[in-house]
Amino acid sequence: MNKLYVYLHHSITKTLKKVATKAKKKAPAKKAAAKKAAKPAAKKVAKKAAKKTAPKKAAKKVAKKAAPKVKRKPNAAFMKAMNIGVALQPVVGSKPLPRTEVVKKLWEYIKKNKLQDPKERRNINADENLKKVFNGKKTVSMFEMTKLVSKHLS
Repeated sequence: MNKLYVYLHHSITKTLKKVATKAKKKAPAKKAAAKKAAKPAAKKVAKKAAKKTAPKKAAKKVAKKAAPKVKRKPNAAFMKAMNIGVALQPVVGSKPLPRTEVVKKLWEYIKKNKLQDPKERRNINADENLKKVFNGKKTVSMFEMTKLVSKHLS
């Protein structure tokens, strides 16, 4: 970009000097006309330089678009159905579910029963069903919750 700018600047100033010297030779009364003539000449030079660089930019854009996007494959370990422990069954159900679905259902249960601490949103206040899952703790952080839940999956 800088090289292009320097090239354009150099070309324009060179053209302006040429036009100015021609105007001086003709007559001093026509200075205003010389300035007007210099502007279109400078624009022509700038357009030519822009045309030279335009195909390069287009080629780069085509190259970027040609690369196909690769979709990420889900990790098979997360999609494997896990058996639900006895303590966790009242919360998420008894049939085997993937770990991701267990966490989703657990959050649905927490939101439905408004068990998330209103002041400290990271904490979950356990009811009777969740106390069994959380080893008798009344309050558990959401990060600790996933560790405690994983003990009830096999």
